[in-house]
Amino acid sequence: MMIRTPVAALAALVALSLAGHAAAQMPAQTTVVAKLQQPTEWAQLVAGGAVFICEGVDCVANSPGSQTYAAPTCKALAKKFGPVVSFTRANRSFDESRLAACNASAAPVAGADD
Repeated sequence: MMIRTPVAALAALVALSLAGHAAAQMPAQTTVVAKLQQPTEWAQLVAGGAVFICEGVDCVANSPGSQTYAAPTCKALAKKFGPVVSFTRANRSFDESRLAACNASAAPVAGADD
């Protein structure tokens, strides 16, 4: 019986090490990125259950929830910052029709002719 306790402890240590290593390799899959048509100064926006940090033409949510990669989130970004040219999570992106719907409520672009 004395052999089982150290073996169990070693197995638990190995499992925890592997879990930490796997989590460290996943950041690209856990971000949602919106590319804006017009650059913006640094700003934050809470949308879709996540905090987007925006600067230049990039808005990034590093800890998105299940509702972050969704049309209402894209629309909130467009309403605040103007047209969104891409909206992606991992290897998925909104197609042209979804981007057009997203941008229907976009803020006016600065310097655009009326």
